[in-house]
Amino acid sequence: MLRISNHYVSKIVFVLLFVELLVLMGSAYAGAAVRHIGSGEVLSAEHLHHFFTSAIAFATAVIFSMSAMGMYQLNFGEGTSRNSFLMQLMPSFVMGFFILTLVFYLAPDLSFGRSILLLVFAIAAAGIAVARMIFLKTSELRFLQQRIMFLGGGPLAKECSDLAGQSSRYHRYKIAGFIQTESEELCVPASNLLKMKDGDSLLSMAKKHGVEEIVVSVENRRSGLPIKELLDCKLQGVKVTDAATFFERETCQIRVDSLQPSWLVFGGGFDQSFVRTFMKRSFDLVCSATILALTFPLMLLAAIAVKLEDGGPVFYSQERVGKDGKTFRVHKFRSMRADAEKGGKPQWAAQNDPRVTRVGNFMRKTRIDELPQIVNVFKGEMSFVGPRPERPYFVEQLIEVVPYYNVRHSIKPGITGWAQVRYGYGSSAEDALQKLQYDLYYVKNNSLFLDMLILIDTLKVVLFRSGR
Repeated sequence: MLRISNHYVSKIVFVLLFVELLVLMGSAYAGAAVRHIGSGEVLSAEHLHHFFTSAIAFATAVIFSMSAMGMYQLNFGEGTSRNSFLMQLMPSFVMGFFILTLVFYLAPDLSFGRSILLLVFAIAAAGIAVARMIFLKTSELRFLQQRIMFLGGGPLAKECSDLAGQSSRYHRYKIAGFIQTESEELCVPASNLLKMKDGDSLLSMAKKHGVEEIVVSVENRRSGLPIKELLDCKLQGVKVTDAATFFERETCQIRVDSLQPSWLVFGGGFDQSFVRTFMKRSFDLVCSATILALTFPLMLLAAIAVKLEDGGPVFYSQERVGKDGKTFRVHKFRSMRADAEKGGKPQWAAQNDPRVTRVGNFMRKTRIDELPQIVNVFKGEMSFVGPRPERPYFVEQLIEVVPYYNVRHSIKPGITGWAQVRYGYGSSAEDALQKLQYDLYYVKNNSLFLDMLILIDTLKVVLFRSGR
């Protein structure tokens, strides 16, 4: 895995994106060359320099569209993976075509010309299809697998090994085995234990089994860890990772039920510097102003539709908990019946909630109901990206049962967030725990890069109406 601005990115996906970027750039030049060869024109150095900027615009538009369609969220365990990307490729290129048309309209100097543009898209589609087929075939090869060994054989080691063994993961692992520690319940198959003879060390076992990484998955570390042996492994090029970091890397969550507080205190991340705060506020204002300008007509239609459906109020205002535990009122288009909480007791929102109106159901699926929260962003009560704000009634309950729940209040809540694009509606404390683990990952690793990824994933949720 690569780490870009504290966020873990699969090497496989990164390589795929880089290769497809080259394919798209090459397709732009190939299309122009074919067109000019046919016309007998000779391209000057000035034309080539101008065309490079146009090729960058083309490649960026298509990569963005493919990302929004989920083409870089691969699942190698799905038998239809070879065919599913072909079904996503056409709408991705259609979206890319409209984006590029808008770009060329706003910056006509970048335009290829209509005949060249169609030729470039045709070549690019063929190139991406071939590149994907080759990539999906080579991704099955064993040399892409990384051999790992687990120090521990208890519940934590089993959970980590189950995670590593999932065939659908971006990062392929070959588990060499487990080294059991004393005073730990055995939860992994005894046949998978690695027997250490007298004189053997962790380093010798790692070299014997070709291990590239050792995952320290022992819950009770007070009984003593072989620190010197682990250091020897690290000095000899064998990567040593603790279970919390392994879980964070592989799931983009922070596991809280067995988390050591020292890992949060002494680990990296949690950037609250002036530079990060300034960049995030600037990002919030630019995004909010842009989306408000683009969606204002849609917001007017939504307001009319809400009013016409049942004659009730258009907007719904509700108290939520924000940064540092301070409360504020969040604004939304009303998506439920006006008497949704007539009993007076707050209720969890759930997917397929019977209280949701027909117009409200559509708005929730497409996130239109969230748009009035742009006002909260302008007021500085929310960010565009961040943990979703929860109601005080539920916060009081969740703080009691969910460890580290208050950590999510160290930054401003957001209209969309990491948990929203990775997890569905929550209707229980267990759902809140799962979403918190995503929120903690965002709080720890938040950056402009991660904010951009979340916005792209939000667009995918809206396009596919997955209602998260």
